Amino acid sequence: MKAELPGLIAAALVVACGAKSVDLGNEPLNEADGNAKAASGGRTSATVDSATGGSGSTSSSVVVPHSCGDGKWDAGEACDDGNSEAGDGCNADCSPEPGWQCASGVCSWVCDGYLVASPELCTPGACPDRLVTPPAPPPGGAVKGPCDIYAEDGGPCVAAHSTVRSLYATYPGPLYQVKNANGATRDIMPVTPGGFANAATQDTFCAQTACTISIVYDQSGHGNDLTKAPPGGAKLTPGKEANAIQLPVTVGFHQVYGLRLLPGVAYRNNNACGTATGDDPETEYMVVAGDVYNGGCCFDYGNVERDSRDDGEGAVEAVNFGAVTIWGKGAGSGPWVMGDLENGLWAGDVTPYQGNESLSFKLVTAMVKGDGPGKNHWTIKTGNAQSGSLHTPFDGPRPSARYVPMRKQGGIGLGAAGDNSNAAVGNFFEGVMTAHYSSDAADAAVQANLVATYGAP
Repeated sequence: MKAELPGLIAAALVVACGAKSVDLGNEPLNEADGNAKAASGGRTSATVDSATGGSGSTSSSVVVPHSCGDGKWDAGEACDDGNSEAGDGCNADCSPEPGWQCASGVCSWVCDGYLVASPELCTPGACPDRLVTPPAPPPGGAVKGPCDIYAEDGGPCVAAHSTVRSLYATYPGPLYQVKNANGATRDIMPVTPGGFANAATQDTFCAQTACTISIVYDQSGHGNDLTKAPPGGAKLTPGKEANAIQLPVTVGFHQVYGLRLLPGVAYRNNNACGTATGDDPETEYMVVAGDVYNGGCCFDYGNVERDSRDDGEGAVEAVNFGAVTIWGKGAGSGPWVMGDLENGLWAGDVTPYQGNESLSFKLVTAMVKGDGPGKNHWTIKTGNAQSGSLHTPFDGPRPSARYVPMRKQGGIGLGAAGDNSNAAVGNFFEGVMTAHYSSDAADAAVQANLVATYGAP
């Protein structure tokens, strides 16, 4: 569905659009006890200065100069990209060119319902040449996996990633791939269809050599596998692969491995199939370590740009966990589950959003949901992945008109922001994406499945 961008904000409004810069960060600060502090750099948000005539006095009028090509979106301009050249979406008279749409002064090329920075980066995500083969439904009486639950709810998974276990009751295929120092690879399968990863295979293969996790396979049948992230706008070099043996964990008496994401380590798929685009709905969650985080941008999982660039507000809708405070925050000092909606991490629709409290669980269920076209509605849910039910710290409208409608592009990222800002740290165990706004009942059933899995001795 093609996204229709919102009308321009009132002509008297002046907005300075700043470029995004990456916070390369350091190792997590006091990581073991969760005492993370915000990193000093990071992407900067735009500010608007009030017009005042000095202390205590307000100017009766504001004169806004019209200066096309100066990079500032002034009154009377539909766009301003900082130059007077044609062919980049914004004409020399600061009006949109054919095939482009502009919002908040920035222009993007319309591509199959989402927006990208240029026509060359247009990659439709409708799976025209890909055979989608989801796992078979569970037999009667079988314990359902998270993706079985969402399929019954009317929103099958379009991406399902885990190094720990199968996310379907019947999934028999590979969970991830390890690569040794010689470049040889080995797929790690579940011990049984629908079961936990056969970590013994990895232990044998990596016994005498260094190993990395080279692929996290998509279990949904859409082929949305994750490999190391390509270069992006914020970090011009590719991401690195995670150390395969750095995060051993025991889940339900099973020895398995999680995915340890350090600054510089990130995974991505810019050619994902079946994911939500434009203002279409989706549900996404991840299970992460609650005591491993920092203040660097950005430990995300979910829907990101397909060009690894910052394409403006609404181009991303990913679930975030951490203590980044550059754009927004919840109550306390973090960490929080927030939504990365591009050019903003949001704990709600304002910041600080006091209803989104700091978390202290050992394992966290982090969920972000975007509702359907035209609804201007999204949701954050959180929970202890080892006990109890989900909590809904936010359920309401988008933070501003710049996110209405959303312009999701449908790429998939893990461990970095949409523009490849990858200064974050985190431990990832599983995550899924759907192209459907799930019911509360389905979310509750998924949480119960997580508790039964990760809460076991």
